[in-house]
Amino acid sequence: MKRIVLLWMALFYCFSTFAQFSDSVHYYVKYASTGAVNRTNNGNSFLLNNNLGFKISKKRIALNTGASYVYGKQDHSMTNNDVSAAMDVSVYRGEKKVYYWGLANYDKSYSLKINNRFQGGGGIAYDVIHQPNATLNISDGVLFEASDLYLHDTIPDVYKTVRNSLRVSYKWVIKNMVVLEGSNFMQNSLIHGNDYIIKCNNSLSVKLRSWLSITAAMTYNKVNRTDRENLLMNYGLTVEKFF
Repeated sequence: MKRIVLLWMALFYCFSTFAQFSDSVHYYVKYASTGAVNRTNNGNSFLLNNNLGFKISKKRIALNTGASYVYGKQDHSMTNNDVSAAMDVSVYRGEKKVYYWGLANYDKSYSLKINNRFQGGGGIAYDVIHQPNATLNISDGVLFEASDLYLHDTIPDVYKTVRNSLRVSYKWVIKNMVVLEGSNFMQNSLIHGNDYIIKCNNSLSVKLRSWLSITAAMTYNKVNRTDRENLLMNYGLTVEKFF
């Protein structure tokens, strides 16, 4: 919890510093709450997935932050209690198709057996498509990771590694009503060949208003070192605002 608080303090400090030195800053905030409930004579389950994102951008630099919390139970037994907070910075030079990025990320996940995991690093990215209604971006870089995990559910594993982080992200807007977007990662350890992480976040939204959408979301995570994975498919509402 202390690490999460410190990370968010750093984020807000970056917000204030970023805004002080620009007279053309644009802001974007997004909140999505999705979930699923199942109740039968034989049992019940529920899942709640909350995501908050905030972006500050100008001509040559953009700062993105995000946090998520997933909680779930099945037949009174906890299945998910997962927290994530992240910050990334994009720096553009010359042509905007190619830019540099830096990332800091913290995770704590009951379902993936992660007590604490911190990642930090940077790399380069390329906009394959950059249109008002369609974007496709590929990025690659190197991350340092410090983790506190459980192997085979009960064996403590505290270790450090360096990962290659490959990301493919996209956004497709159809007639300003339907939005299909996602961000998908493949992170291989450069030290241990059988150590990799997969992260997939994809969603389909239908706009009811300019600021309100119905959203169906799919999230998939796999940590090969702990031999754990989760797949979340749920629906709910998304609120977003540009200012």
